[in-house]
Amino acid sequence: MNLTKIERKRFRVRGKLKKFSSNDRFRLSVNRSTKNISVQIIDDVKNITLASASSNIKELKTQVKTKKELSAIVAEKLAKKAKEMKITKVYFDRGIYKYHGRIKMLAEELRKNGMEF
Repeated sequence: MNLTKIERKRFRVRGKLKKFSSNDRFRLSVNRSTKNISVQIIDDVKNITLASASSNIKELKTQVKTKKELSAIVAEKLAKKAKEMKITKVYFDRGIYKYHGRIKMLAEELRKNGMEF
């Protein structure tokens, strides 16, 4: 089975997370494109998405000037949904992306709003 470079990165990061995952924590998965960012809280035991937030909404795009601001707003939305579901501890799955720039801004904003990872 020949994997691409991106698939190897994804399997490496998620594999390490799943080794240490337990039933009391969920996985917070990040997906980033050139214009948008989306975040999901996933229960790997039941294979369901518990909460999600995305910047792919017209209302957000007209308000925000930079992509970093957009990721901060998405983080606030997800943290608010997680608080309603009483989720505070998660594993941060950055996927194939470096912990830098928009991903770092998203993580810091989630921590400010009460998420632990």
